[in-house]
Amino acid sequence: MDALSRAGPRRARDHLGAQCTGARAPAVPWARFSAWLECVCVVTFDLELGQALEAASGTRSSASASVSVEDRGAPGLPTTGSMTAGPPCPCRQVKDSSVKRGYFQKSLVLVSRLPFVRLFQALLGLIAPEYFDKLAPCLEAVCSEIDQWPAPVPGRTLNLPVVGVVLQVHIPSRADKPESTSLKHCGHENLVPAPLVLSSVHELDLFRCFQPVLTHVQTLWELMLLGEPLLVLAPSPAVSSEMVLALTRCLQPLRFCCDYRPYFTIHDSEFKEFATRTQAPPNVVLGVTNPFLIKTLQHWPHILRIGEPKMSGGLPKQVKLKKPSRLKTLDTKPGLYTTYTAHLHRDKALLTRLLRGLRRGRPADALTALLRGHLLELTQSFVVPLEHYMAGLMPLQESITPWKTPPQMRPFHQDDFLRGLQRAGPQLTCVPKGDWLGLYRRFFKSPHFDGWYRQRRREMAHKLEALHLEAVCEADIKTWMKDKSEVEVVDLVLKLREKLVRAQSHQLPVKEEMLQRAQLHIETAIGSLPKDLQAVLCPP
Repeated sequence: MDALSRAGPRRARDHLGAQCTGARAPAVPWARFSAWLECVCVVTFDLELGQALEAASGTRSSASASVSVEDRGAPGLPTTGSMTAGPPCPCRQVKDSSVKRGYFQKSLVLVSRLPFVRLFQALLGLIAPEYFDKLAPCLEAVCSEIDQWPAPVPGRTLNLPVVGVVLQVHIPSRADKPESTSLKHCGHENLVPAPLVLSSVHELDLFRCFQPVLTHVQTLWELMLLGEPLLVLAPSPAVSSEMVLALTRCLQPLRFCCDYRPYFTIHDSEFKEFATRTQAPPNVVLGVTNPFLIKTLQHWPHILRIGEPKMSGGLPKQVKLKKPSRLKTLDTKPGLYTTYTAHLHRDKALLTRLLRGLRRGRPADALTALLRGHLLELTQSFVVPLEHYMAGLMPLQESITPWKTPPQMRPFHQDDFLRGLQRAGPQLTCVPKGDWLGLYRRFFKSPHFDGWYRQRRREMAHKLEALHLEAVCEADIKTWMKDKSEVEVVDLVLKLREKLVRAQSHQLPVKEEMLQRAQLHIETAIGSLPKDLQAVLCPP
């Protein structure tokens, strides 16, 4: 590493590229690097300005002033057109009498569009000590190493060398089951040193995150399901970031549709908006570490205060459920401060199994799998009746005819859905009992229902469009054209071309065979038109 650092970034890249057998440098500079990261940033804390970008390496280094790393403690799920930095940033704090605060504070930040929290945690754990020891030349060499990594193709298991260590990871795909880890071990007998195998690139250690709040996991799950504003006050940015991310992941496979800030400070541009008392807090999960924010944000309806990890009788000490009236400022004790009453009864058997497993020394992955399985069952039990009801809103397939506009979906009537729950609701199959109807009623008013409904309606509209295209492709177009005018034939050609474009851009779930039939229909229809119209529709 020292030799590479002294050699400079260009020679380091050449040297590392030569070590990759059979690998050739991509034509586009930093193409492989950009498949994983946007850039690696160094952020300095200023007492008056807050976080200040000091340096950046990688694909965005030439335009690093436009990369916002402010108040981003960990990566979240990727969203179009935005970047998130992650994960909890390694920070070095050194005494410095020349600084007003008395300390010089600097952080290392990864900026990526990928939600690979576990991988980035491991990566930062390796490169941060090297950087704080060797500074800038180290970052250039690390970026050069990452620029030699293979692309993160879903379904593949990869070996990723960095600073003398090989990380072995499995890139998740849609075929992976949500409750399982999908690592398929590569042969690594010839690798020296042996690889560090990560069980997942994106899944958090939920049990470790939720240890102090196990007794309130279902209540927190409900608060997340309903999109309630929640303030998380933690002892460090790392704990704050991991807790916020764990909360947003506990709804899987339901997409989390609200805003969330793993690490938020008073220097954030939206601080005033969140602190105002003239309107209700927005639907956001906010992670903070500054105790003074308790006083400023104590009007928030739900506040989770987490202290330093403590054990009692060999088990993690659980935070208590407390009323907001007991909320104080700097000496606030750990607890969940809320007036919210959970709709579902606590699953005491799950808590017993988790604590018994911890006492007996069961592996952390096993306890996380148990907790994740419980949360997955809760979410799936809640969503399945909604999915069944939505499926019933689809028109019958026999009502779809080739030469008419496809029928529309029927609207979602909440009262009809709730009436159906009495005979086919989650209370019949799910372990936790309680007021499921009341939970659904509140869910209908949340951003998550709106997000879920919009997504499902869009998917079903695409399905209807695909079924209509299949009906057209299977029809006898020559018979249809016998009594049709040129205008009607041209209109059909234009509509089929539009559908083909949408289908080929993966917006419609249509088989390749149907796409070929649609193209033949287009050619047949154009061939029936006069030469001048053919020239217009098929220019040379």
